[in-house]
Amino acid sequence: MSEIYVSRQHFTTQPDCTRRIEAEIAVYALLDRLHIPYEGVDHDVAPTIEACKAVEEELGIMPCKNLFLRNRQKTSFYLLLMPGEKKFLTKDLSGQLHISRLSFAEPEFMEKYLGLTPGSVSVLGLMNDSGRDVSLLIDRDLLSCQYIGCHPCINTSSLKIKTGDILNKFLEHTGHSYCEVTL
Repeated sequence: MSEIYVSRQHFTTQPDCTRRIEAEIAVYALLDRLHIPYEGVDHDVAPTIEACKAVEEELGIMPCKNLFLRNRQKTSFYLLLMPGEKKFLTKDLSGQLHISRLSFAEPEFMEKYLGLTPGSVSVLGLMNDSGRDVSLLIDRDLLSCQYIGCHPCINTSSLKIKTGDILNKFLEHTGHSYCEVTL
């Protein structure tokens, strides 16, 4: 695997938005409106947890894996946040949720409910889930971290945000709650 380029220029306020997509610009506007401080960095496309390691090292945060899941009937959708180093076994999570089988959700559902594309999945996508069709699941170990790392709805930037701000300010704004899981 080749290393990805990480910009050494950090930003703590809305960066220059001339070449950014609308979804990313909307994230910065919402974070500013909610008075949620963040630190960000731009980088090459980082579609996998392995590619994100350099970014997380730059920001000083634990790698966070974001998985978009669904039930077999494609009627219930879940966004799972977990430490990047943990192995994900669907049967462990299915058992905790009392669901017979979980699968990775197809890209069309990711776009429909979160307004995101594969590789850009992030807790911040919940700002686009006005119907609250997606249930948020957070691994217990991630909840003990002071900061969460996440993409601002695009996988060429990453943000460092206090976990408490995500749980108390951001989720309150979106109307989502979360379920603690242990993986």
